[in-house]
Amino acid sequence: MQEKLKKYAELIVKCGLNVKEGQEVIIRCELDQPEFVALCVEECYRCGASKVKVEWAHMPITKLNYTYRTLESLSEVTAVERAEWERKIDKLTCMLWLDSEDPDGLNGTDNEKISKANMARYPFIKPYRDKLENKYQWCIAAVPGKEWAKKVFPDLPVDKAMEKLWDAILHCSRVDGDPIKAWGKHNEELSKRCKFLNEHKFNKLEYKSANGTDFVVGLNPRGRFTGGGETTLGSKIYFNPNIPSEEVFTSPMKGIAEGKVVATKPLSYQGKLIENFWIRFEGGKAVEVHAEKNQDLLEKMVKMDEGAAYLGECALIAYNSPINNTGILFYNTLFDENASCHLALGRGFNECLEGFENMTVEECEKAGINSSMIHVDFMIGSNDMSIVGVTDDGKRIQIFKNGNWVI
Repeated sequence: MQEKLKKYAELIVKCGLNVKEGQEVIIRCELDQPEFVALCVEECYRCGASKVKVEWAHMPITKLNYTYRTLESLSEVTAVERAEWERKIDKLTCMLWLDSEDPDGLNGTDNEKISKANMARYPFIKPYRDKLENKYQWCIAAVPGKEWAKKVFPDLPVDKAMEKLWDAILHCSRVDGDPIKAWGKHNEELSKRCKFLNEHKFNKLEYKSANGTDFVVGLNPRGRFTGGGETTLGSKIYFNPNIPSEEVFTSPMKGIAEGKVVATKPLSYQGKLIENFWIRFEGGKAVEVHAEKNQDLLEKMVKMDEGAAYLGECALIAYNSPINNTGILFYNTLFDENASCHLALGRGFNECLEGFENMTVEECEKAGINSSMIHVDFMIGSNDMSIVGVTDDGKRIQIFKNGNWVI
């Protein structure tokens, strides 16, 4: 197991972040796996990092902050935070998130206060984020936490649940044999699918499932599908932002989406689970939502700002993906979103536009990329999902049948 963990740390740092000589790295993580965090820190230094900073968090303390701090306090963007953003822009700091959060960790907190605080902070954070867009390496990966493991495997003792969650994370991340070589091959396969989709230049996708999904989304005439690794602007460093990842995706044309989509897995948002929900779109916008659990949170999510009710991503993933084939409901977006097809509300991806590297953020938004403070993925893939691509001349091509790729 120790050997596998070393391989996993190496995969995250070399293939995920692709840390280069002299770069600074920030690792954000919970208190759950300090030994593994140390492996990642050491691997960063082995790759030539000049400085590695670990920013620890703890969900119970986060919950206390949300409970006891005032809205004014939560909304503040301090001078220290601004200086930290400026340094990230100056150094193009690599960012690694090791996710192990309790899916129910913020139950009982005030959704309204959290949402208002995030909305108040967003205008101050956005200019910094725009300056960093597509210019630095980042990666999200996962490690087990006790509460998360018990949520996934409630019938097992904590130690067994942690062990089983580790096994699932490593399996889904291809940490068998030579994981870096496996990821190279995986990226090639994703590139082939993107090539097929981009060559056909579809102007819309039609989704249908027996569960009630009946949905059409318009694609951007300048858009492209991408997946797997990405390349930074300027430095031209290739990295993999999500480990694991099974998706090819694009950002649709803002304002063109009609119909209803039914979620097929729970959504973990702000430390709470939204379950058994659907969303109806008109004119590209989510105009009606319903959830059996945390309806109020779903309603607040789509009202976070003007762009929160519009789509930022359409991702295509086979129902028989390695993650879905585990049979595990992870209650974690990184894994569950890569189990089957998903959509995302909120912010789109500039890199999904041809020629984006020569465009400003404002020009990308004018070209149809949605802007929002949120980007929230939710899963809609099912074992009977049909997806048809329609070209400008009306040609219809089956892309997915019975939940899986046809091409």
